[in-house]
Amino acid sequence: MSSNKIESFEQLDLATNLLRAVSEEGYTTPTAIQTQAIPVILAGKDVMGAAQTGTGKTASFTLPMLQRLEIHANSSTSPARHPVRVLILVPTRELAIQVYESVKTYGKYSLLKSAVIYGGVNIDAQIEALRSGVEILVATPGRLMDHLQQKNLVLSKVEIFVLDEADRMLDMGFLPDIKQIIELLPEKRQNLMFSATFSEEIKKLASKILIDPATIEVAKQNSVSDLISHVLYPVDTKRKQEFLVELISQQALQQVLVFTRTKHSADRLAQQLCRRDITCAAIHGDRNQLQRTKALEEFKQGMVRVLVATDVAARGLDIEELTHVINFELPGNPEDYVHRIGRTGRAGRKGTAISLVSREESKLVVSIEKLIGFKLKVEQVNRRDESDLMQPLDSNDKTAVTGQKNKSGARRNKNDLTSVKSNENVVRLNKGQTTRNTNRKNKTNKIIDPLFTEPYVSSYPDIDSVLAGSDGKVQKAAHRQHPRKPIPALFISPAIRNKVD
Repeated sequence: MSSNKIESFEQLDLATNLLRAVSEEGYTTPTAIQTQAIPVILAGKDVMGAAQTGTGKTASFTLPMLQRLEIHANSSTSPARHPVRVLILVPTRELAIQVYESVKTYGKYSLLKSAVIYGGVNIDAQIEALRSGVEILVATPGRLMDHLQQKNLVLSKVEIFVLDEADRMLDMGFLPDIKQIIELLPEKRQNLMFSATFSEEIKKLASKILIDPATIEVAKQNSVSDLISHVLYPVDTKRKQEFLVELISQQALQQVLVFTRTKHSADRLAQQLCRRDITCAAIHGDRNQLQRTKALEEFKQGMVRVLVATDVAARGLDIEELTHVINFELPGNPEDYVHRIGRTGRAGRKGTAISLVSREESKLVVSIEKLIGFKLKVEQVNRRDESDLMQPLDSNDKTAVTGQKNKSGARRNKNDLTSVKSNENVVRLNKGQTTRNTNRKNKTNKIIDPLFTEPYVSSYPDIDSVLAGSDGKVQKAAHRQHPRKPIPALFISPAIRNKVD
């Protein structure tokens, strides 16, 4: 079946109850990954699929999976009639919730039971759900291992095994858990591996799990959506907070996802934004699940204007109509840039990805541009001290530090310049030059310090001044027993005195 001829979900041979659920969500035309993956999965083949985030990847395996399991749907209350038949492994809690909601949404007219398990919350409610029986289980590796060790479920009936965001799984160190989990699965099963990107390491893992898979890659590896515009602002690290506040205010941004590199940075930035009257919440690995869920819900509902997140939240955040993603700090891994900005420009909507970049991060920009295949648009900050921030940081290149040019356009070495003071002004001279600036025109523009040129009159009261003594009693201030007298100026130059006279 040619994907370019498919214009509706009805052409994908999906069941009536699934088509009804899809229609109620407002979807009429399947995406590229859906048109290619759904027929292959319905046919029972293993799949290795790569697609940009926000292209309907989750629905591409959820819909055919639900249809294949429909033969097992029943209304029995016996847990034995509802063994785990589909296991979906995801790297983060947020993604687990998103995939589970997708299963519930598209399977709402089915009798199939589903559950989601992840860490950070009480395990008792999950145990109860598992013991009541579920056909579809969405899980994070760590919490699934906890349940397996407690013998709260068995995986011997699994028919479909899904690894979503497989590359992130490896980045987060879940490979040992994944191998243990796979050993508990029956050998005869369908395997589906999905991710926005596929590295050589992932392909090696896929070769051990997948059997003669259909490779589906609807976009170039590590590519980004054409709907996303990219803007880079060179900003000194110390000014980033101030610049971010100005950016949000000047552009009247109402819903912004801001990424930092560390948990500490996320908390600190969120606190600073709140102090500037910008409603803000932070989400990262140290927040418990209730805090993370609350922050996400408030952000989606518009109660919070800015959500500050670390890369742990880059996968699985599905926020409708999110227009702006801001990289307060660039990620150490360029592939995380793709996943960060993939939170905007989703479902056919345009988005903007803004990066605040210091000179120390210039090498990360080069890595990102090499990965995505194009240059990021640079918007210069209208500040003299930040006009040269994107010059390469090289300890052997003194000219990159000064950013100064001579009249011929050539850069001058920082060590060739020195600053000297005169009574008239401060003059910047070439090294070895001792001539003072004798331009008398500049003398008339000299700033006169009132400390040296005008009498000082105290603003403190005289006789009425009081202070507390060592015994705690209030007494007259000893230094204010005499009327105020002006203190003569420390220095009045003859030129100024003659001018006044």
